[in-house]
Amino acid sequence: MLKKALSFIILGGIAISLFLSCSKKSDTPAGTSVSVPVLSTDVVTAILTNSAKSGGTVTSDGGAPVTQRGVCWSRTPSPLVSGMHTVDGSGTGSYTSTMTGLDTNSLYYVRAYATNSQGTAYGNTLSFITLKLVVYGFATDVDGNKYPVVKIGQQYWLQKNLRVDHYRNGDAIPRVTGDDPWKVLATGAYCDYDNQSANDTTYGNLYNWHALGDSRGLCPSGWHVPAGSEWKILADFLGGNTLAGGALKSTGTIEQSSGLWYVPNTGATNSSGFTALPGGYRINYGTFYSLGNVAYFWSASDTATVNAWNYILDANNGELSRIFSLKTNGFSIRCCRD
Repeated sequence: MLKKALSFIILGGIAISLFLSCSKKSDTPAGTSVSVPVLSTDVVTAILTNSAKSGGTVTSDGGAPVTQRGVCWSRTPSPLVSGMHTVDGSGTGSYTSTMTGLDTNSLYYVRAYATNSQGTAYGNTLSFITLKLVVYGFATDVDGNKYPVVKIGQQYWLQKNLRVDHYRNGDAIPRVTGDDPWKVLATGAYCDYDNQSANDTTYGNLYNWHALGDSRGLCPSGWHVPAGSEWKILADFLGGNTLAGGALKSTGTIEQSSGLWYVPNTGATNSSGFTALPGGYRINYGTFYSLGNVAYFWSASDTATVNAWNYILDANNGELSRIFSLKTNGFSIRCCRD
């Protein structure tokens, strides 16, 4: 903006007015101009059935701060930030982005973007195809129950919770319904949530840890209850414990009549195909809790005489959490292939 000042000089007794002008100093150094950022799109990795990872590298902010960056994707070439996109911070440098909610076995296009005061710039466009959810046959337990098998990374898992009523050698596993008998158990037992036998069809049985610790075996032949180290391999493949829960949980909510979890079912994509259901649990005193809210899974790893590690999925977050619990609690079991 120009500011004008009126000055006078005297020439030969005649006053002459002069207008002097000055200008505000520019925020941009002389000889420079501002443009949109310059960036590239990172290679697509960790491609699963419903998610994938990419990112970008902003090599120049164009002379103005980058206020937003991420990736955008679509089913058609040259995706735009006005469509599906992530927001992954600001500034220059490299960043990682996770795309979720993708369709299975589908072609997608992705490119990085960065925005400054001059507009939005895009990196190069890449394409990828999400995985097809493949069922690798079925496993059958001693009672004749069949379980679909899914491959996650280099591991094979049963896609449903165990619901067998007998050990592998045919001996019956006691079904204990009463609270008082349940809380003093030091041997294997199982129950159905709320002692309603119809629940085992959907959610499987709830077992105390003594049942899986029995040498007679619970899982189908060629399968076993996974140790903590095997749960860790699973979580690491799915992006770590903070993200793995969403990849493991089945999608949808009870309130929307689209699933079995209560809202918000945070982060749920089931991109792994694991299809975890919220089967609740039974505490050591016999009371049942949290059907629709949580899934508790035993591991074969114990921590002491009375405790063992277990893994938790929750409707309120996308994590796979680990705690140790009393072996007299009743939790779900998923089997991993030998």
